[in-house]
This record gives sequence, structure tokens and C-alpha cells, in this order.
Amino acid sequence: MTYHPRPKNTGFLRAHRLRAAGAACVVLAAALLTGCGQDSGSTSTGTETSEAARAVPERTASPSPSPSASLTEDQQKRKKLLASTKITFDKAVTTAEGAVQGGKVTELDLKGPGKSDDDTDASASASASASASASPTGASSSPSGSSASPSASPSATGPEWVATVAAKDGTEHTVRIDAVTGKVLQSVAETDQDAEDKSRTAARIAKATQTPQQAAKAATDKAKGTVTSLDLDDNDKKVLVWSVDVVAKDYKETTVDIDAATGSVTGEDVDDD
Repeated sequence: MTYHPRPKNTGFLRAHRLRAAGAACVVLAAALLTGCGQDSGSTSTGTETSEAARAVPERTASPSPSPSASLTEDQQKRKKLLASTKITFDKAVTTAEGAVQGGKVTELDLKGPGKSDDDTDASASASASASASASPTGASSSPSGSSASPSASPSATGPEWVATVAAKDGTEHTVRIDAVTGKVLQSVAETDQDAEDKSRTAARIAKATQTPQQAAKAATDKAKGTVTSLDLDDNDKKVLVWSVDVVAKDYKETTVDIDAATGSVTGEDVDDD
């Protein structure tokens, strides 16, 4: 009996090896892709983190709020006005009364540059006068083109005290004082007073036994601060009082009414603006 060996299935073995090699390549490729993806993700994440770290300080960094940011508009104006004022109210009273023989201050106000006794802009008033006196062509009537009139009063470059001073007969005068130098800028008698007005003013002066300085002292004892205004007038109850405006350290203003005869406090009103 002759033995015939079975021929080997070489095609099956070759296919098996190819499938095994292919599977190995697939696994290797997957591993490489996963590694590349992780590296790429890490790089991207690192870049985003770095950029975020740079951006955060820029977003959160902000300038500190200004101390004046919490002040109202009126408080800021008072702060600026008081910072530039050198002459106190009591010195202004003495100067104003010295400008009118036998005069007594009945009203005193601290005003900003260019403000007249009615709190309007002096330069605007001068401009209006110039327009009224201008020629039809709009040119100034003066050869030099200046609109200032010969009677124009000097102007303060800074704040000024504007006082009403009454003479013994009741005639009122407006006295303007430079609040930086203390110089009298203007002293002029009111021209629109009649005999009744003068008599009423003279009676008030005689009745007011409390001086402006005494009234201011009583007011600042009640409300601490700087006096910026005072006015002698009848209140709602027909009592003659000194109404004194006092500005505190926080630049709020308090009006204190002082009985002009007794010196007692009759009223107090705080302006929060």
C-alpha cells in the first residue's frame, strides 16, 4: 500500500496571516490616532487655558472709583467753590459793611466766578447788552470792536461774595467782594427802592439785635460746617430770622434759621442734593 501525503492548504494559511497582520495594523493605527488626538487636545486645551489666563486680568482689572463719584452735582459744585475760596464769610461781612458808611449786612452769598447778585452769568449779561447796542450790521458800535461799557464793573477771576448792605436810612447797596483777595470789586446803591422799601429795611435792621456773625455762630453750633450764605428776612410765621446756609464736610447743605432778636434756633432744613 502506497502512502500519499495530503497536500497542505497554503491558501488558507496565507489568508489567515494576512487577516492577522491587518488586524494588528488596525490596532496600531487606532493607538496612533488616539495618541495624536490626546496630544492635539492637550495642546488646544493648554492654549485655551493660557489665553484665558491672560484675558481674566484684563476683564477684572478696573480703575478705582473716584472719591467724587459718590457726590451729587450740587455737592461737587460746593466742593469746587469752597476749595477756591480764601476769604471767610466773617471777613466778607466786615469788608462789605466797611464799603457803606454806617451800613449793616442784610444778605451775603458766596458765588462762583462770573456770577452776579441774581446768580446769572455776568459774561452772558454783558454779551446781551452788546447785542442790544450793536449796529444793524451786527458790528460793534465801538471802533475797537469791544462791547464793554464805561460803567462796566470789574470781574473776579474766581469766586466772590455778593452782599446786600443797608445804610441807616434803609437804602440798600450791592457790594461785590473778591473771595480770593478780599478786594471790593463793586459797591453800588439800589435805584429801584421807594420810601416804603427803605422804611421796611431800616425797621428790620433796628429789630435784628443779633449780628450776622452771632447768627452764623449759632447756626454752626447746630450744624457743623462752613457758612456760605445768610439772609435777614421774615419766616413763614412772620418772625424775623437769619437764614444761614452751612456746608458740611460731605458737602451737604443745611439751612438753619436763627431768631434775629433772641439768637435761638427756630428751624433746620437739610439739603441732601
